[in-house]
Amino acid sequence: MKKFLAFALLGLAAATASAEKADAAKQAVIGYDSLETNEVTQVTILTGNVVVTKGTLILKSDRAIIKETPEGDMFVTLTASAGKAATFRQKRDGGPDLWIEGQAQRIEYDERNDMMKLFSGAKIRQLEGQKPTNEIESEFISYDSRKEVFVARNDASGANKPGQGRGTMIIAPRKPRAAPATPPGAAAPAPATTPAAGNP
Repeated sequence: MKKFLAFALLGLAAATASAEKADAAKQAVIGYDSLETNEVTQVTILTGNVVVTKGTLILKSDRAIIKETPEGDMFVTLTASAGKAATFRQKRDGGPDLWIEGQAQRIEYDERNDMMKLFSGAKIRQLEGQKPTNEIESEFISYDSRKEVFVARNDASGANKPGQGRGTMIIAPRKPRAAPATPPGAAAPAPATTPAAGNP
């Protein structure tokens, strides 16, 4: 049975942080095995171990189509081969070692709107260093890093469909719980005593 659940989240938790804002001003560096580009339509098709790096943002897949708007913004569609996944990873503002990463069969990255959409077998995790703090699995997930909004749906079309199954969300504890206080009126435990010298 599928295990994908439809839900919308206005931020995963209070500690949610937006994507690294400095990335917007960085140039994109793209590695690939093969490239075809059309200067008229501003469409580039890349295949073979494609890696797009823009500041702390790293996109990876077997194939990518990059469309550039007249204003210079990129729209990137990443597609993975069967049995593989397209991936992204990016630093988040709000701390020195906060990250977000995700994977899916197809990923669409809209640079103008700071939007990431993941289709088919989608997973997104937030991390503090190497430690995951939040995780979502669904057939479709969109991540608006500007508004800090996550939306998940149980079908790769981005819609909810009856009978498509359930999903998983994991939220790690933020901090250890304090020891419970002694209830009012309850006797405190007697302190341990040490026998006096010479007594058994």
